Amino acid sequence: MTEQKPQQPERPDPMNPMVAPSRAIRPHGTNESRKIAATAARVALDNNGKQVVVIDVCGQSAEFDLFVLVTGQSRRQLHAISEQIDDALEKGMGEKRYGIEGYDESRWIVLDYGSVVVHLFDDETREFYDLESLWADGTPIPLAELGIEQTD
Repeated sequence: MTEQKPQQPERPDPMNPMVAPSRAIRPHGTNESRKIAATAARVALDNNGKQVVVIDVCGQSAEFDLFVLVTGQSRRQLHAISEQIDDALEKGMGEKRYGIEGYDESRWIVLDYGSVVVHLFDDETREFYDLESLWADGTPIPLAELGIEQTD
């Protein structure tokens, strides 16, 4: 009978997107996504958006890097925030929106910029869907880390 040596576990392949998604899927990092999210958050705050939160979802999604969550007080305000974000990102950064959902109903407007998705809610809808809990494995990014000072 020959004695077998215990096999050493294989080292994970750093290029495997399931092991190292931020390097394999995002070879250039997330700096551009952070700039987009910071601009969207700043515009939302400038338009009196409330409860502005940026969540890093790189570890949970191969498709998106960051979510920006904002609460508005009225349909008119949600429309204004949506339009101002669009304007700032397109004119200021050359970023085109890939899609928009919920604009007509205006309870939850979703703006898709590829690596960044902006969610604009009314109070009731934000509380009901509770994306912060749904994406709890994501990492909240303090607005100050994005160069945004909040004056409440």
